[in-house]
Amino acid sequence: MMLESRKNIKALFQSPLFILVLVIVGWFIATFLIFPNLILLLEVFRPDGQWSFGVWSKLASSERAMKSLANSFLLAFVLIFTVNVIGIFIVLVTRYFDIFGSRFLYLAYATSLIYGGVVMASGYKLIYGPNGFFTNVAAQFNPDLNREWFTGMFAVIVVSTIAGTGNHLLFMSSAMQKIDHQTVEAAKQMGASTWTILKRIVLPVLKPTLFSITVLTFLGGLGAMAVPLVLGGAEFQTISPMILSFSNSLTSRDLAAALAVILGLATMIMLVVLNRLERGGTYFSVSKVAVELPRQRIDDQVANIVVHALAYILAIIYAVPPILIVIFSFTNASAISTGTLTLDSFTLENYISIFTQPAAFKPFLISIVYSAVASFIVVVAMLFVARITQRFPSTMTRWIEYLLHLPWILPATMIALGLVLTFGQPRFLVGNYVLTGTLIILVLGYVIEKIPFTLRMLKASFMGISSSMEEAASILGASQMQTFRRVLMPLVIPVASAITALNFNSLLDNYDTAVFLAHPFFQPLGIFIQNATTQDTINDTTALTFVYTVLLMIISTITLYLVYGRSTGASKPGKKKPGRFKGLLNRSRNQKVKAQQLSAVDIQP
Repeated sequence: MMLESRKNIKALFQSPLFILVLVIVGWFIATFLIFPNLILLLEVFRPDGQWSFGVWSKLASSERAMKSLANSFLLAFVLIFTVNVIGIFIVLVTRYFDIFGSRFLYLAYATSLIYGGVVMASGYKLIYGPNGFFTNVAAQFNPDLNREWFTGMFAVIVVSTIAGTGNHLLFMSSAMQKIDHQTVEAAKQMGASTWTILKRIVLPVLKPTLFSITVLTFLGGLGAMAVPLVLGGAEFQTISPMILSFSNSLTSRDLAAALAVILGLATMIMLVVLNRLERGGTYFSVSKVAVELPRQRIDDQVANIVVHALAYILAIIYAVPPILIVIFSFTNASAISTGTLTLDSFTLENYISIFTQPAAFKPFLISIVYSAVASFIVVVAMLFVARITQRFPSTMTRWIEYLLHLPWILPATMIALGLVLTFGQPRFLVGNYVLTGTLIILVLGYVIEKIPFTLRMLKASFMGISSSMEEAASILGASQMQTFRRVLMPLVIPVASAITALNFNSLLDNYDTAVFLAHPFFQPLGIFIQNATTQDTINDTTALTFVYTVLLMIISTITLYLVYGRSTGASKPGKKKPGRFKGLLNRSRNQKVKAQQLSAVDIQP
């Protein structure tokens, strides 16, 4: 093993291009992944140049900080239950059970995939919040209505649950294909009930995916920023909004750093615990050759009615906000604030303003530019890194890969705060420039955030290419660089394009990173939308927010369709056409990629 590792390292250093890539990657890891986190730790333990642990007593004496810690853990554990229960239910009614109108139900549930984060939270606040449309309508019938009814822990859990179930639709729907029809039919003939079949046959096949989704759900709840900030109110704030609040003051930045450290430690501990639990289980399909499973009828009439009723109630809950958002994007502010819609209320002025007024279009353009630049940079850079780690496996390349996965381990708020504290003064590693407050630092934050996902997917794509193609190129006299450029790149480019589209889509409405790193005069859309929802009154800016949300939903829908195609839809067996991206991944898996390399965590959108 050591001998092979040395041979790979020797072969690696024979290519000047790969040596250059290693130098740049090493500098990037040291400068932007390791050094900022060390500075963050020093901010906690050496605030005045001397070792001190006084920040912990200061933190313990802060009622706001301790309450935010408790709220974050409470939210994370509650979401594990609510997201999994609702997520499993919607997958079962759209992919497993024979439910009337399952395609409509899938489309309603899939609205959670086309908007999320600060956009979803703001949309719910503008509809159900103290001055929202639904609240204004309800207040006309009940003047004593508590206008804060959709604020606090309840609102945060509801919106976070709806947003979190998108992972179930994407990944559990694919896992359903592993369930064997013959095994289910055999269990039925032996007298097994529907519940027994679900418990003994269906769920064991889905457990690996459920573990991955549970990890994502817990980490999302623990580090939640946008939803608690927009809907939590004064009574339910979590760690990330509190870090943002403390970091805005020089006297409390040590508290912000301490909270970020706690968040990072909690994340790493929970990853270790959940991974150990996952490795301790046994998950397998009981059939060697699976037969595609048709939809299962619910024989019990009462249970069938109850399941149908719950499915459609959930569909209404999911579908109403995006439908109202689309409607309100064509109305004026007075119609939204008064809760009355008439034909005179509808107008195209909002859309005209977005595309004709520079001030209105500016946040959208800024988000597009930031997202496009960051998505392009990270994919181009990771193409070379993925090739090196796949082609030359060694101790050195494995450590590089581990370090590049730090953004998956550390919360976005911790990384962003570390960048702010580190590069708020000249640093030798970046040519003694101050990066905080510049346009560059947000691009860096976006790139760092997307490195792990991009690297894993590109490496999987390279591993899926048959080694015989490289051998043939070598026999014909092609160098490593020629093989990479003329043989491998054309095969990987379609996957790289899809990854770029997914990264671009997810960064458009980014708030968690942007709120720390954005330039004060060039703030992207996520910050603009959040600021618009903090106002106590509904005005023209609120109407523009609905237009921004509709445009983001359109972009998200197009991106998801191009990447995943019809592969996740509730279509009939035999008529599903996998998306171009997923088809390439399937072909890769059939060659060399192990299943673990394409787990649900690796292919999060």
